Amino acid sequence: MNRLKLFIIAIMASGGVLAEERPQNLLDLYRQALTHDSSWASARGAHAAAQEKLVQGKALTLPTVTFNANANHSNTDLEYRSGGTSGFARQGGGNEAFETYSYSVNVSHPLYRKQNRIQFEESKTQVAQAEEQLSSANLDLMTRTSQAYFDVLLAQDKIDLIEAQKNAITKQLEQAKANFEVGTSTITDVHEAQARYDLLMAQDIAARNELEVRKRAIQSIIGQMPAQLASAKETLVVAIPAPQDMEKWVEISEQKSPQFNFQQKALTLATQEVERAHAGHLPTVDAVGSFNDNRANGSMNGVGSDTQNFTIGLQLQVPIYQGGAISSREREAVINQQRARDEVEQARRQVGLQTRQAYLNVASTVAQVKAYEQALASSQSSLDSTSLGYEVGVRTSVDVLNAQQQLFSAKRDLLQARYTWLLSVIKLKAAAGLLTEQDLAETSTMLQGS
Repeated sequence: MNRLKLFIIAIMASGGVLAEERPQNLLDLYRQALTHDSSWASARGAHAAAQEKLVQGKALTLPTVTFNANANHSNTDLEYRSGGTSGFARQGGGNEAFETYSYSVNVSHPLYRKQNRIQFEESKTQVAQAEEQLSSANLDLMTRTSQAYFDVLLAQDKIDLIEAQKNAITKQLEQAKANFEVGTSTITDVHEAQARYDLLMAQDIAARNELEVRKRAIQSIIGQMPAQLASAKETLVVAIPAPQDMEKWVEISEQKSPQFNFQQKALTLATQEVERAHAGHLPTVDAVGSFNDNRANGSMNGVGSDTQNFTIGLQLQVPIYQGGAISSREREAVINQQRARDEVEQARRQVGLQTRQAYLNVASTVAQVKAYEQALASSQSSLDSTSLGYEVGVRTSVDVLNAQQQLFSAKRDLLQARYTWLLSVIKLKAAAGLLTEQDLAETSTMLQGS
């Protein structure tokens, strides 16, 4: 029984190790970013703060209640005088010391204040704007994470390709040295292979430095250095996502883009502000009520009193003249409304431009991937033919080195084109406002080890 338990524990432990060794995919990094990215945390904080606008706006339509209380001590010296033909004569007086206590409760409820009602509607618009800002921040987080992710993948693959190329050139260098020793080749072949190898060593240093820089970019998003990342599968099938019509994507972006929707709500807010400024000309009606309780144990006349008073009624205020401030605010609001209209049109054009650029980038990378796949096949055939020609003596070692260089360049370009396609699809959906976590999950299925 104990052996069985140990066996189960060992299996579970090995499973945990395997789970830890699984390369991180794009979705893994995005979920870490949701917890650790400082820009996203700031956006969530701004969104939470904006929710209070709704409470503040609603408060303008509800009653207000205030309570006041005071206690006073009074000390008074009195002297009474009477007048006559012989002048004033003191008739009496003395010192009066007493305390007064009072408290009051005042209630006011707006019955008709159009400005307050409009301001409540404005608060709803501001909350809706905050929702669009949060959506925009989420799209930005997914895009930044994806960019950083594929930058690291490309840097990793460059190092792998350099290592493979170094191995190939090392074999070529050893063969050139052996042929030179037996007299079947010149020292030029050795020097050429050595020069290529030394150049790769320099490129290797630069590539490893680039990888560290790219990893630090991910670290700034997820709060820690990334583990091994899953790279694109060699069987990746590239295509333009549906709908395969650029103008259809533009139409979607004008409906879904948080950037454009935010500006539309800004126009709504500016229109509401015009209405609120105009409402400053209108009268207001409030229901008011108060209760006062005053108690004094004396007075200057020596007599104390206790009084209670309850008042309820309506209060009407009619703005007649306020120095032209209301009309000025109304003109200002109208100007800001026109500016908001112009900014909506600017946002429409900007979103359309971004969406068209993203779509064209996708279409371009699809064509590039297919072209680089063909170029890779051709480069491999060229290397095979050149190597065979070198063996039979019709091609030189320099020809082989050049063919190897061309092959590895084609591999690098193909990998970069594949990553660019994956990223361009994400950016297209982000520009159209359609990018979701599910899209990152689908992208992750196209990566090895996902």
